[in-house]
Amino acid sequence: MSKVKPITVPCPTCEKTVVWEEASTFRPFCSERCKLIDLGEWASEEKRIPGDELPLPTNQDDEF
Repeated sequence: MSKVKPITVPCPTCEKTVVWEEASTFRPFCSERCKLIDLGEWASEEKRIPGDELPLPTNQDDEF
């Protein structure tokens, strides 16, 4: 019988190999630290989904 090789993925933050299993609490990240670094990058808009900028809404009632 052959053993089933576990699925592994690279951590999106540090590229360390992470085994994709239920016991990997922070998957796809290798640790809570890498997870929080990634969250911070999204919150500070260092990471973003590409697309056209949306125009700012204008409210006619605010004009004097």
